[in-house]
Amino acid sequence: MMTDHHTPGPKTRGLKPRKLKIGIAGLIVAALAGCTGADVEYNYPRSGPGGVPTYEKQESIFGEGGLTLFENQGTAAPSSGEGGGIGVNSFLWRASLDTVSFMPLQSADPFGGVIITDWYAPPDAVKERFKVNIFILDRALRSDGVRAKVFKQQRGSDGGWADARADDQLDRQLEDAILTRARELRVRTAPKAK
Repeated sequence: MMTDHHTPGPKTRGLKPRKLKIGIAGLIVAALAGCTGADVEYNYPRSGPGGVPTYEKQESIFGEGGLTLFENQGTAAPSSGEGGGIGVNSFLWRASLDTVSFMPLQSADPFGGVIITDWYAPPDAVKERFKVNIFILDRALRSDGVRAKVFKQQRGSDGGWADARADDQLDRQLEDAILTRARELRVRTAPKAK
């Protein structure tokens, strides 16, 4: 009878699979940690010709961030609603948030003046839902300082949502509601005459 003798081979000097996975995970975490603090430039819509949102940078004769012609930079009175902590008119910002407070927010950027809601289905109309994008375009409380866009979807027979044309008057009604609320906020915070 022949016996099978197993002779041990040379010892493997490589990493075990578990240690290899932990090492790779550590490298990934270190690489991701090195990405923090990266310089990222955010471009948000600004007021262009006719009050239409634009991503173009404003021109200046002294370069970027220099002297800007025909614009009120840093000369606003404290009661003008130009909050020091946000980049847009504080009355328009607060009024916009108040006006769409019944809808869930997806994104709100006070420096760029952009508010985006998530889809909202009114309780009395379960076969349609709405979403709103609001752009605050100016640091002053002006009628052309805010733009709103209402999106609408309707539930189809298959149960899925399909885009539907929203009434353009909804955009204007929402803008008017925001402006009315902003004026109320401004009157409420105005200094009282003695």
